[in-house]
Amino acid sequence: MKYATTCFFFLLTLFCAAQSYRKIHAKAILIDTHNDIPTTAIEKGVSFDQSLKGITHSDLQRMKEGGVDVQFFSIWCDGNQTKPYAWANREIDTVMAWLKRNPHTMMTSFDTRTMRKAVKQKKLGVLFGIEGGHMIEDDIQKLEALYNLGARYMTLTWNNSTSWATSALDETTKKDSLKHKGLTAFGQQVVQKMNALGMLVDLSHVGEQTFWDVMAVTTKPVLVSHSCVYGLCPHLRNLKDDQIKAIAKNGGVIHLNFYSGFLDAAFDKRSNDFLALHRNEYDSMLKLNPEPYFAQVYLFNKYPQEVSAMRPPMSLLLDHLDYIVTLVGVDHVGLGSDFDGVNSLPRQLDDVTTYPLITKALLEKGYTKKDITKILGGNFLRVLRANEVQVK
Repeated sequence: MKYATTCFFFLLTLFCAAQSYRKIHAKAILIDTHNDIPTTAIEKGVSFDQSLKGITHSDLQRMKEGGVDVQFFSIWCDGNQTKPYAWANREIDTVMAWLKRNPHTMMTSFDTRTMRKAVKQKKLGVLFGIEGGHMIEDDIQKLEALYNLGARYMTLTWNNSTSWATSALDETTKKDSLKHKGLTAFGQQVVQKMNALGMLVDLSHVGEQTFWDVMAVTTKPVLVSHSCVYGLCPHLRNLKDDQIKAIAKNGGVIHLNFYSGFLDAAFDKRSNDFLALHRNEYDSMLKLNPEPYFAQVYLFNKYPQEVSAMRPPMSLLLDHLDYIVTLVGVDHVGLGSDFDGVNSLPRQLDDVTTYPLITKALLEKGYTKKDITKILGGNFLRVLRANEVQVK
């Protein structure tokens, strides 16, 4: 009888804990600052408002299941695209077509007020993040036009540099051949224009010199939409401690990327071993498209069992979050998954339905309800509000 009573209370405790994290997750405003489903949907010839389970990481129904309240849809093309601004408009038009077909479940949410309105109406808030300054084609007017279409941040570079800002990849691998390093005078004008518009300056992908040049110019809190911690995983896309501290001092926020290679310092070796095993196929794919990412995606899709064995534990994502919180406090961290833009995710984080597992893990680690509410979206709302142009 005593054993049965003990078991009952143990199961009751587990049930209450489960109910607690689900209630916290449902009540919080979850804002993901980076999802690449527009590009993936176009490439695969599918639509976000279809059931895409087993095809993509994301679709409308699964976002609802995962408790996503506001989603930044990433607008992206690589640096080889000859008409990047036209491509940006195509992707924005694609997302707007989804919205027009689903007015009862999606709505544009281009500011903090309409984000809260979307949450109240139980609709997915929709807005855009431009991933790569090359998409404005060195034209301030195109920057403003994208803002008017609902872009509320722009990543100043992707992996490729622009004529006015250098990327992390180029500053690391081409440092001796760069014509310039960091922001040019025009790059400073871009940052100033973004500040004036109320468009967040996103420092994911940028080189260190560009980072520090931006911090010297910006008058508003910055965003890092999808990056992690260099101190735990020394990848060129991740942030060093002095950068994290500078972002906190600026009042900005860092949204953590779920990509295995940015979380796990050992992942690149496992990935390289995998590619070496399939070298002939990899080289053949590069002849069709010189961008390595696409060759990797093809092989990762072809050999799912091998790829699954390479995935790190979800706990590493929490390690990166803990690191930032310990260094600068809980007010400067959020989530920027990169779902549908990466070829490997930590175990358990299979798609957008798995966000509640992060809330559960945070609660188990001792984060309070207030902390979790900040991490899931509260910190971002503060930063966007600080960037918004206040109408008097």
